[in-house]
Amino acid sequence: MHTPRRLMLSQKMLDALGPDILQHTQGHALELVSIESAMAQQRRDIDAVFISREVTGTSTKHEVHPELQECYDLMLANTGLQWVHIHSAGADRPVYQALQQRGVNVTTSSGANARVVAAMALAGLLALNKRLPMLWAQQQRREWVPLLGAGRMPRDLPGQTATIVGWGPIGQDLGQLLSALGLNVIAVRTQDAQPQNGVEMVRFDALSSVLPRTDWLILACPLTDTTQGLVNAARLQALPPGAHLVNVARGEVVVQSDLIDALQSGQLAGAFLDVFEHEPLDAESPLWGLPNVIVTPHAAGHSDGNAQRVNRLFLDNLARWLRFKTETHTHC
Repeated sequence: MHTPRRLMLSQKMLDALGPDILQHTQGHALELVSIESAMAQQRRDIDAVFISREVTGTSTKHEVHPELQECYDLMLANTGLQWVHIHSAGADRPVYQALQQRGVNVTTSSGANARVVAAMALAGLLALNKRLPMLWAQQQRREWVPLLGAGRMPRDLPGQTATIVGWGPIGQDLGQLLSALGLNVIAVRTQDAQPQNGVEMVRFDALSSVLPRTDWLILACPLTDTTQGLVNAARLQALPPGAHLVNVARGEVVVQSDLIDALQSGQLAGAFLDVFEHEPLDAESPLWGLPNVIVTPHAAGHSDGNAQRVNRLFLDNLARWLRFKTETHTHC
């Protein structure tokens, strides 16, 4: 009989998913260990971990709460750890990078909230295009000022060009939505490709060439060596007057000081920002008070159906992991 593999997950997930886990792991020896008990016992025999949303809570990549840091430390201390599944679409937190460098397989929940994020990006674009920040400010002042005159009249969306940086699940969903609204869509991706469904495809190294005809620069890419600081002063300057930025990717994709300069100078007409170089965004940041900026607290991916979609991804990956481990053991 094989030694059981030990899976660590929150007590909440253990209670909620226990029967489903057993159904997905029939014929495999698996011991379920709660994160809470594993931390209390300082266990060093964990093979796999599921980091669900309630485990990270309100911690950010930059400011980790003590309870989560204890969990991270425990994962790092388990030298036999083989696999970690996380609820987020990106694995750019330092702990996951350290585990990957050590050979641990880190799987994400990419795609689980793609439509949710795409909808939020669309909402930001529509809000900026329809001058909702200006109208909201007028409402607070109880002013009735129609959208007439230069600088106030919204532009027609059909015929404008949206350049979407990142052509994963979020970018593709957003591309469909924007195409349906009549925008021309350019997708910036890693590999060359022919146009698809009217969407122009360019590589990352060709981004600067399409910026002069970009009305909406939308960031939906992972944080990598290629995308770190991708949007800087030079690229913002290359955008035409009246252009906007939408960022639902990672804050570090944009040089934030360059972005603030472009917004304050009027080079950039406005921005919808869900992510920032440091989160939470400092209360003293000028971004909070700029009239042409919408700030949201890394909330684009939040929706009440996400947990169920993440759980399905985790269970499918769990079955694959156990099957792979069994096959590897059999052929050893």
